Amino acid sequence: MSPSAKRPPRVAFRSNTEVAIHVPDLDQAEGFYGRVLNFRSVARNGEQLELDTGALRLYVNRDRVPRSFVPSFDVSDHAAAQRHLKQAGCSTVTVLAGGNHVTYFLDPFGFAFDIVERR
Repeated sequence: MSPSAKRPPRVAFRSNTEVAIHVPDLDQAEGFYGRVLNFRSVARNGEQLELDTGALRLYVNRDRVPRSFVPSFDVSDHAAAQRHLKQAGCSTVTVLAGGNHVTYFLDPFGFAFDIVERR
């Protein structure tokens, strides 16, 4: 078997037009982002707001601790991307957000990103 046949498929990450923030109070966030900034609400559940801001889709997640913006990357195979990140030494956390599994990871510099599977 040739060396290239033993390698796993390459995992590709592509930026998308989504960003997430984490806030403790969704009602307050909806008031500010919806009424003050006039962003259009796309969806809401007990854990997340989804807002159309124009060029970006803003996801506001309920969390006890506010967290800054989390840029998002699309991957074609979520499980392969998660394995790839773990093998590279990244810490990962997968949560259920808006009915989808989202994996957050920290890069070597401590910056947070998420990955979303889109084929």
